[in-house]
Amino acid sequence: MPHYMLLLHDDRASLARLGPEEMQRALEKYVAWRKKPFVVDGRRLNEQTGKVMQKRNGSVTVTDGPYTESREVLGGYYTIEAVNLDEALQLSLDHPHVDFGSIEIREVMPPAG
Repeated sequence: MPHYMLLLHDDRASLARLGPEEMQRALEKYVAWRKKPFVVDGRRLNEQTGKVMQKRNGSVTVTDGPYTESREVLGGYYTIEAVNLDEALQLSLDHPHVDFGSIEIREVMPPAG
């Protein structure tokens, strides 16, 4: 069955408004969603580490990740199984992250060969 990545883009302003109890409830919703039968994997990304590599004019530059100057950052991901993109979208409609940013859904291509 095809796999789809749910790329969780955080809106830092929305998350910053949460108090400790609200944050705990939100975290519990993420953990519960992770246990759904179609979820293959899911992790939060470390906000303290990350670099961006780019090649320009034959030279590779490495800079701090885009999260340093961005209002919205890639905060985590889930991998799910679904028959097609439409089903992946339907399965993701109740993901708790829609309250705190956006979710980009992309099909994971199978290995070549």
